[in-house]
Amino acid sequence: MEEKYKQQPANCIKVVLFGPESTGKTTLSRQLARYYNSVWVPEYAREYLQNKWNNERKTCEPEDLLPIAEGQMKLENELALKTDSVLICDTDLLETKVYSEAYYVGSCDPILEKHALENSYDLYFLTYIDTPWEADDLRDKPEEREAMFKAFENELIKYKRPYVLLRGNKKERLKTAVNQINKLLNPKA
Repeated sequence: MEEKYKQQPANCIKVVLFGPESTGKTTLSRQLARYYNSVWVPEYAREYLQNKWNNERKTCEPEDLLPIAEGQMKLENELALKTDSVLICDTDLLETKVYSEAYYVGSCDPILEKHALENSYDLYFLTYIDTPWEADDLRDKPEEREAMFKAFENELIKYKRPYVLLRGNKKERLKTAVNQINKLLNPKA
């Protein structure tokens, strides 16, 4: 049963765009996939929760988190088979864990937490909050951006995940990310 939350072995480098909502993760994921002529894993939660909002006018609830985690890992595992260079992940289960704890009084489903901590990535790109807020049906905490950023950064530090902070405009962020990914692809260069 828990296999559906587990990362499958892959022959590629995996990087994750990680951080609060409306900080440019999806934009940069697309840019990086184009740059490397590779694939990117979209954030399954957006599709899942937008459908829920459109059909029920309800937002995320604790019981949505495991189906979101399952959908995210299904996408990641399928797309990891389509590249042997770099897989760009718009999110991961650790991000879902951060949101769970932020929205649901510090709690996280033990299955989600287990796999969030077991799944591994080569590098995280922590996106800073120096991008303009863009409202949509799902984004709801523009006044809490700094607190959410700290929660994401603290999680990376707590679990000793390798990360690089991305600041600045789209061009600056892309340049920094490309430089870091190139170091992973060519460690002796």
